[in-house]
Amino acid sequence: MVSSAADRPAVEAGRRPLIGLPTYYGRGQFGVWDRDSAFLPSAYVTAVTRAGGRVVLLPPEQPWRAAEVAELDGIVLTGGDDVDPSLYGAARGAHTQVPNPRRDAFETQLYRDAAAARVPILAICRGAQIINTVHGGTLHQHIPDVPGYGAHAAEPADAFATVDVSTVAGTRTFAQIGAQVSVRCHHHQAIDRLGDGLHVTGRSADGCIEAFEIPGIDLVAVQWHPEETLDDLRLFAALVGAAAERSGRHRPSHDDSTTPAEVEIR
Repeated sequence: MVSSAADRPAVEAGRRPLIGLPTYYGRGQFGVWDRDSAFLPSAYVTAVTRAGGRVVLLPPEQPWRAAEVAELDGIVLTGGDDVDPSLYGAARGAHTQVPNPRRDAFETQLYRDAAAARVPILAICRGAQIINTVHGGTLHQHIPDVPGYGAHAAEPADAFATVDVSTVAGTRTFAQIGAQVSVRCHHHQAIDRLGDGLHVTGRSADGCIEAFEIPGIDLVAVQWHPEETLDDLRLFAALVGAAAERSGRHRPSHDDSTTPAEVEIR
């Protein structure tokens, strides 16, 4: 039986779980300076902090070693630009953004190492798509071109659409947010073929896959943006609770020779 967020142990006052959040590079202006910078919308940080976690920002620079990833208590694979279609064997479509290979490579390896070490994971939008490609799945590159799909973004370009999602009973997703939930979506791409070993746990009314899980891994992946609804932190609270539980039973060694337990990932 899948436990709910309410069943998780309370976060101890002395040590909040450490949650890693990948960032991305872009140009930033600071006073007279215009420099390459590491970015992440602050809503992710706020959501994790309000849910009881500590945040460490992970720029897509040098990959962390597997043993270092295992020292994290949890990870949020954050949203952002389109995943490189070459990762799922496709040519870049007319509406697909210019790829960011450095970020794709960093987050792909981060996910592999976190899953192998059984680090709890919450994947959001792009993060869910990264996981799907790692497991051999594919993406719709522009869902307005897919017959039958409704709007999963809104106008103007930076607006969110409200989408109703139905979840599958008996899953982590169901336990954490219930049978139905209205969510804030902003994506023009979506999962096409689901990757090996992934199980759909939520869909919108038009059939779009909005959530999935992997049996045996404390992971929930969603296509929507829960960080944009700070009055509903259930997914973040569940992640922080799982991270606290893992932290309480396992503090990894600093020995770099430690090899995390393996999971089957393509």
